[in-house]
Amino acid sequence: MGAQSYIPSRALGESPQPPPRIFFGRDGLIEKIVDLAESLTPVALIGTGGVGKTSIALTVLHHGRIKQRFGDNRRFIRCDKFPATPTHFLGRISKVIGTGIKNPEDLTSLFPFLSSKEMLVFLDNAESILDPRGTNAREMYVIVKELSRLETMCLCITSRISTVPPDCETLDIPTLSAEAAHHTFYQIYKYDREQSDSVDNILKQLDFHPLSITLLATVAHHSKWGVDRLTREWESRRIGVLQTEHNESLAATIELSLASPMFQGLGPDARALLGVVAFFPQGVNEANIDWLFPTLSGGARVFDKFCMLSLTHQSGGFITMLAPLRDYLRPKDPQSSPLLCTINKCYFSRLSVAVDPDMPGFEEARWITSEDVNVEHLLNIFTSIDAESDDTWDTCAYFMEHLFWHKKRLVVLGPKIKGLPDDHPSKPQCMVQLSWLFGSVGNYMEQKRLLAYALRLQRVWGDDRKVAQTLRFLSEANRLLGLYQEGIQYAREALGISEQLGDAAEQARCLNYLAWLLHGDKQLDAAQEIASRVIDLPLKKGNKFPVCQCHRLLGLIHRSKSEKETGIDYFEAALGIARSFGWHDELFWIHFCLAELFHDQDRFDDAHAHVGSAKSYAVSNTYFLGRVVELQAGFWYRQRRFDEAGAEALHAVDLFEKLGATRDAEYTRELLRWINGEMNEGNLPQMALLPVCINFPFKARVTK
Repeated sequence: MGAQSYIPSRALGESPQPPPRIFFGRDGLIEKIVDLAESLTPVALIGTGGVGKTSIALTVLHHGRIKQRFGDNRRFIRCDKFPATPTHFLGRISKVIGTGIKNPEDLTSLFPFLSSKEMLVFLDNAESILDPRGTNAREMYVIVKELSRLETMCLCITSRISTVPPDCETLDIPTLSAEAAHHTFYQIYKYDREQSDSVDNILKQLDFHPLSITLLATVAHHSKWGVDRLTREWESRRIGVLQTEHNESLAATIELSLASPMFQGLGPDARALLGVVAFFPQGVNEANIDWLFPTLSGGARVFDKFCMLSLTHQSGGFITMLAPLRDYLRPKDPQSSPLLCTINKCYFSRLSVAVDPDMPGFEEARWITSEDVNVEHLLNIFTSIDAESDDTWDTCAYFMEHLFWHKKRLVVLGPKIKGLPDDHPSKPQCMVQLSWLFGSVGNYMEQKRLLAYALRLQRVWGDDRKVAQTLRFLSEANRLLGLYQEGIQYAREALGISEQLGDAAEQARCLNYLAWLLHGDKQLDAAQEIASRVIDLPLKKGNKFPVCQCHRLLGLIHRSKSEKETGIDYFEAALGIARSFGWHDELFWIHFCLAELFHDQDRFDDAHAHVGSAKSYAVSNTYFLGRVVELQAGFWYRQRRFDEAGAEALHAVDLFEKLGATRDAEYTRELLRWINGEMNEGNLPQMALLPVCINFPFKARVTK
């Protein structure tokens, strides 16, 4: 039957279904949607499947202010319950709003009714009709667009796809807060009412995804699992737990998104690409799409479509996804994914470039600072799959070298490295690199132990060049522990081997380390002579790193001799070299030393300026940050600002303890005792009398 003329009358239409009984943590969002609806502003709620869009829609429809504003003229249309054709859509609209018109041919025939009263209409699961790759996509989009422009209607849309009419105020629906997730779970799960940290930890691992939480609580409640059993089931099955006896499951929700025409139109590799995103904890770096997927045509556009489908989202420059989706979509066998194996080779190739501050490409290696979590996960998985692979373990050593120079922290690979057989060819180098990471966070005892172990293995292998390097590293570990004489012996042995090999660059490094050891041992004149010798060596153009360090050491030596202006000159010379090469760690320590020197002279503005500069280079280095905070505590103490000094010292102790930097934590606790004593008794000496001296590359404090 064609369109009929409309005679205004009270039409019954269809009332929306009841609101959800379990609903937490969306108050602010609901208020915002209600405000928009009251002003008849069209709204689109966009989000991944199971994030709670329908529950939000129904809650809005039954909100007191909405009932008062629209009365009975509130409608709810499930767009996935009819074929996505204009005929079926128009017929469904006509029936739900109660026009009495059967089989309308177009929207024009419904305008008299739609314009006769104000109404609120929700199109739920609108991706079913708005999918751009759908058979009738253009016609359906035009109808929805016209509805959104009606002055008497507030059209609200829920959709997994972000392709909605431009007139809509688009709201991206987030997951729940931790508190709301907790309340949601325990509103359903009543078998074991004792609150548990284990449950909260699982909810966090689910990224507080509403559907996942609801399914988990339902399964646990129906199965009468206690918290211990629930935890065991989760640890063994992960999202496999999320399926009720009535076949409600997270898998079904995800597969519904993957079955959409828009996703299917991305081609046969689309699911494998999602698997790569799911595999990496950080997702895929947007800046590296072309580099990671060289054979993927229009890679950026493909990943844009994933975001449009709400399968992924952007976070900190990475394309990532919610944890439940990651669990479901990641490859169960990484080696069975050709794409993942290709990316593995890309990362391995990129890591195999040696990191040397004197060599070209040093600054480019800072890419590791943003992708370290992904690389570590990749290596952790592949070393488990093929523990005998020399290439994989060599790459582990390169990875730790990248971290040492650009993002100092410990790695989860440590126990695996220590567990390698002693005859594994990669073990000595992995042990050396691991030792430097321990040293970089202040754990010098473990650094020394690992180096001694590696040295024993290298002596067996008979590689003199490696032996010399490890002896040099071991000398530095002893310096950091205050064992100067032992360190001097190691440095001299390393120097002797380097001279036999005729390696001028290695000799310069050994002399540099020896100079620092002599300085620590209070042999200032000997240290000054050797440091000056390094500066005067006819080294090749690129070998400037030990020269820069020796300039800084000479600055410290002249500071110790109260020759402050000469010290400043040497620090400034070191600063110029470090800046020209972009050596962040050296820049940190030079500014740190200058801050101390200026503070010695009560030039507080200059001192604080250099503290700020040092802090700018400590952003990704917790140990450096601890040192800056500790230094600031000392400054406040000198200036008798004891409240600020105490707060900073407590912060520094916390940072050092988390890193396992025992000596640093002990020193800072000593400083804290002096601060507290001054506050309580008012009779302790000034900070100038405290033992403090900063050495390279980490501190080994000696008496002033």
